Amino acid sequence: MKRSAAVIFLCFLTLGVYGQTGVGISGSVNWDRMEINAAINLNLSSVNLRMPAERIRGEEILYAEYPRLLRPSLLNIPVDSSETLGDLLERGEISLPAFDAFLGSARKVPPALSADLGTLFTAVTVSLHQVSGALIRHRRPWEVTRLLNPMPGTSYTGIIIIADEALTVHGRHTDALPLPCLFPKIWDTGMNLIYERNMVDPEIAAKRSIVRYAAAESIFRPTPSGLSPELQELAGTRPLRILARGVFGIRPTDPVIDQEDALLILSSEENRRLLQEGRVVIVLNPEVLKSPL
Repeated sequence: MKRSAAVIFLCFLTLGVYGQTGVGISGSVNWDRMEINAAINLNLSSVNLRMPAERIRGEEILYAEYPRLLRPSLLNIPVDSSETLGDLLERGEISLPAFDAFLGSARKVPPALSADLGTLFTAVTVSLHQVSGALIRHRRPWEVTRLLNPMPGTSYTGIIIIADEALTVHGRHTDALPLPCLFPKIWDTGMNLIYERNMVDPEIAAKRSIVRYAAAESIFRPTPSGLSPELQELAGTRPLRILARGVFGIRPTDPVIDQEDALLILSSEENRRLLQEGRVVIVLNPEVLKSPL
């Protein structure tokens, strides 16, 4: 069976399992936390289980079926502007056992019974940090571009790109809200590549994603830095704030920034190091930071 056919088969298999086992799923992909959060529930009457005597069997069904229910959502996670995890699976860049290992290692809340004893449910969390870390293949970071004539400027502690409104899509006569993905690139208005996954120290990139996504409310807090504590831990107290001027990609995931802003980053050894350390935040519209399963 071809890989593309195998992926389609898995999705249909998931739908079939739902009907046969009485297991349902709800939840969302939360990009600000880099997690897939799902509630898995088992209708006990549909599988003829009686509580409490057959509770263990119900828990076994929940844990056996949740990977199949979550698989389609994980397959649809965008890796970059043009590919999803499903595309990588089709090409063999991710093996099916490795793919299912992401699901198998999900954090799980111990199952609980509803008040009427009719439903057994649990909560499952899949870390997208773990997924992106597994896709880091380089052993040393690419050298960030050095300028022959650097411009004087301030050293910053992080980079924040604000892209929470509809922006012009480069090369098209349309606007779109920038969207999240595992490995966005950053370009300047001359379409020079400023940032991508291979520029990040591989040890850092394997532990956390190369960017942190956030909503605007996280960068306008009543604190000295203006950042939420979580963002300040990454971007520090003196971040460079940049307004995105456009967006690029088949799927519009890559912010485009002014060349002058790019020069501020590339002119300083300290600021270039921010790219190597992945100290980059992209602010997106709340409606794209969370999507239902």
